[in-house]
Amino acid sequence: MSNSFTGLIAATFTPMNANGSLLLDRVPAIVEHLRTQRISAMFIGGSTGEGPSLSTAERQEVSEAYVATATNEIRSIVHVGHASLTDAMTLATHAAAIGADAIAAAPPTYYPIPDACALAASLGRIASVAPQLPFFYYHIPSLTNVNIDIVELLDEVKDSVPNFAGVKFSAIEFDVLQRCVVEFGDRFTMLFGSDEMLLQGLSAGAVGAIGSTYNFMGRIYSEIIEHYERGELDAARRLQAVAARIVHAILKHPLHPALKATMAIAGVDCGPPRLPLIGLDEKGLATLKADLHTTGFFEWT
Repeated sequence: MSNSFTGLIAATFTPMNANGSLLLDRVPAIVEHLRTQRISAMFIGGSTGEGPSLSTAERQEVSEAYVATATNEIRSIVHVGHASLTDAMTLATHAAAIGADAIAAAPPTYYPIPDACALAASLGRIASVAPQLPFFYYHIPSLTNVNIDIVELLDEVKDSVPNFAGVKFSAIEFDVLQRCVVEFGDRFTMLFGSDEMLLQGLSAGAVGAIGSTYNFMGRIYSEIIEHYERGELDAARRLQAVAARIVHAILKHPLHPALKATMAIAGVDCGPPRLPLIGLDEKGLATLKADLHTTGFFEWT
């Protein structure tokens, strides 16, 4: 079992028709586009992929479509987190059966999770049904409101969850990220999840990153990583500033609808988001295009 996920990992979109139904015949074109963005893997069915808005059966269909396109060049991590641990286990079993390279799960979020022990037990239940796959915890407290100390969590799972591989760290507590790397970096992989602060994540010790904008801005982020690894920090900072400027232009609009719209502007139409998210109207789309023109976006797509 290999958990060697590094570099850029694109959080993939779920293509949809105007009525919100799945449009999975678009997946091969999406993945072909991702090959031009210098990514190493796909993170399927997470926040960017609107996984929480899909039924369990739909999530399985989406996973099948994307995993079927994965290669040694572009690997697959399937997000299986669910409010129901039973459904999460069903999704994890399915991901293993279709040949995913790894699974990940955000925590169940309806009832409060009291401590790291309870969270570790929940994640262990999911990971146990796919013991052959690396398992990543999806830490995104801004959406889940679960902000258990990750250092404590790693201490809990190190002996109790054999296939626990690391964390998708979608938070900006760089001190916590750094502690995870220092205390557990020889065992667990830390993947950073805030695109506009990739350089800071690398500096804190993350070895890879999962993000939405890597779908259409992989080239600039790849160069940031290359400059950082060569010790060319000034060049890395300049490019990170450009990337942040583009991300902030997108953030002026409702995030997920704007991300999908930006993917279409970049040449790959994944359709609108599903309710309760509302796609950008014509005015919003025109404003987004104008905002992107001021940032240098089109030089990198």
